[in-house]
Amino acid sequence: MPLLVDGHNLIGQMPGLSLALPDDEAQLVMLLRRYVAQKRGRRVVVVFDRGVYGHPYDLNGYGVECSFAKSPRDADDELIRRIRSIKRQSAWQVVTSDRAVAGEARAHKVRVIPSHEFARQLIKPRNPVVRREAKYGEHPLKSHEIEEWLRLFGAEDEL
Repeated sequence: MPLLVDGHNLIGQMPGLSLALPDDEAQLVMLLRRYVAQKRGRRVVVVFDRGVYGHPYDLNGYGVECSFAKSPRDADDELIRRIRSIKRQSAWQVVTSDRAVAGEARAHKVRVIPSHEFARQLIKPRNPVVRREAKYGEHPLKSHEIEEWLRLFGAEDEL
């Protein structure tokens, strides 16, 4: 199911990202590319504000298509225009917390994912650590054994 993403709206919900950063769009796109790679075949279209003709970044690729709204339009105008042009509304989802964009999406029967919810999906660890109990015959090291090995190999000199 393809996603239409309100880029700067999502950046505002991402821990560690800020609209004040000069490469905030590129950082978000890298997270979206990782998301697409995990979801195999998913397509993401992300729209940002403040685009200018000849924008220096070509952030398209790896399942992510980027668009910068050109003045006098803003990202909300562009997102609404795109929502209105979707032919198979049930096939798309819109990521935004903007009321006007979300309202337009709902009016066209396009599912809305609030930006803060989608942000949580983007920052989830890729491979969560799975703890397991020791099997018969396995002997997990105790802390004093680990310290002994560290001393033996001179690791405490580096600490």
